[in-house]
Amino acid sequence: MARLLAQAALALVWLTRLPVGRLLPASPPTLAQAAWAFPLVGLAVGFIGAAVLGLAALAGLPGMVAALLAVGAMILATGALHEDGLADCADGSGGATRERRLEIMRDSRIGSYGVLALVLVTGLRVAAIAALVAQPWLAAAAVAGLAAASRAGMALGLGLMPPARHDGLGHAAGRPTRGAMLAALALGAAALMLPALGLPHPAAGWLVLAAAVAAAQLWLARRALRALGGQTGDVLGAMQQAGETAGLVALAALA
Repeated sequence: MARLLAQAALALVWLTRLPVGRLLPASPPTLAQAAWAFPLVGLAVGFIGAAVLGLAALAGLPGMVAALLAVGAMILATGALHEDGLADCADGSGGATRERRLEIMRDSRIGSYGVLALVLVTGLRVAAIAALVAQPWLAAAAVAGLAAASRAGMALGLGLMPPARHDGLGHAAGRPTRGAMLAALALGAAALMLPALGLPHPAAGWLVLAAAVAAAQLWLARRALRALGGQTGDVLGAMQQAGETAGLVALAALA
């Protein structure tokens, strides 16, 4: 149990800005060992967003404002880690060669592709959540469940895709075991039941949500393999953003 708690704490330290570093043991596990807990981190981040969404609704704020506050709270909780990855991947897509793409992605400056990707994806997340606010339980479940499910894809990407660099997070993290990936997948699938239970046909709704999240992440993973030769920390962050956004849009269409 202590080992699992240490792994969960490490995942929180890497993927959020929550003050949990003191929970780590003197000899912490590797990030690959903690990959199974990525969906649990997403659930924690999602609960923060859901709580803010609920408080905003109780205060009588318009749905769009409540949704924007919820997304903003999740961005603060993670330090915009995954949004940064999304922007870097979008900017890198403008490079002519693999080496140039990786070089652009490492540049701390943001370009027009990155700005447009952030505006589009964040706008879709906010608009989709706002469309669900009339059903408070469904909206809160969507925020929490999809934040968790989308991070399961990160664990799978880390384990199944080779690192694109010989340094950086994607390489240093290591490769999760098959057991860790299956655990992350199971947790992510279970988290999807939260919003699916609020739909008229939960089983069919779960399948649609799972397909939307998986399709978006597989599409991005395939592009990364072709353009970069594998994954980086930025690619994993972009996969999380793509999966969460696709799931929210699909849920807004189903609700």
